[in-house]
Amino acid sequence: MLVLLPPSEGKSAGGAGAPLEPAALSLPGLTAARAAVLEELVELCAADETKAQEVLGLSEGLKGEVGKNAGLRTAGTRPAGEIYTGVLYDALGLASLDAAARERAERSLLVFSGLWGAVRIGDRIPSYRCSMGVKLPGLGALGAFWRAPMAEVMPAAAGDGLVLDLRSAAYATAWKPKGEIAGRTATVRVLQSKVVNGVEKRSVVSHFNKATKGRLVRDLLTAGLDPAGPAELVDALRGLGHAVEAQAPAKAGKAWSVDVIVTEL
Repeated sequence: MLVLLPPSEGKSAGGAGAPLEPAALSLPGLTAARAAVLEELVELCAADETKAQEVLGLSEGLKGEVGKNAGLRTAGTRPAGEIYTGVLYDALGLASLDAAARERAERSLLVFSGLWGAVRIGDRIPSYRCSMGVKLPGLGALGAFWRAPMAEVMPAAAGDGLVLDLRSAAYATAWKPKGEIAGRTATVRVLQSKVVNGVEKRSVVSHFNKATKGRLVRDLLTAGLDPAGPAELVDALRGLGHAVEAQAPAKAGKAWSVDVIVTEL
């Protein structure tokens, strides 16, 4: 099973570990593309704080992120699983997983990133600010920039098992499963169910979405489950107590749609 996650906008501070070693990151086929994004991001942030703040879409209160980006080459690093924070990662609770579940997490979780393309949770990276929605002056929109490099490395990363896609829309632009891989991909969304005047209404709510996705991944990891495909995933999630509805693709080359229904956080 390969689980595709979005990063978090907020990140913990970089560690006291050694600076970034690009060649040590997972998915080495992305090394050249990572170097290109890193170079432009560092140069932009070192040269013009105001322009960098505008390009990165940072509020005045977050302009300190520009200086952090300017120092990425020499900044201390930590495992990516410690860098990413926020609702999804709080619910996932990587730090409190037992040894076996943690090993499964390091093997199966892949976090998409505007700067790195994608990293595994054990990869050591500095804290940074660069979302997939950023459009760098030289490289252009990062979602589009990453499509070709990701298309080269993702088929091997996906292996021959389930691909559980929990990415947000911005990060899904960087790679779309195709062909045979799409047929064993489950794209998950979380819907909140409310009864209003005796009628059920469902809606997508950001906080419910992130927390529920984190919890269901944790449940799979702690239970030691490794569904072979989307149908087995649905059975596994139902067995873990999640309310799930699924729709198989109408034609080949499309992913399964899986809805997780929640009533409260």
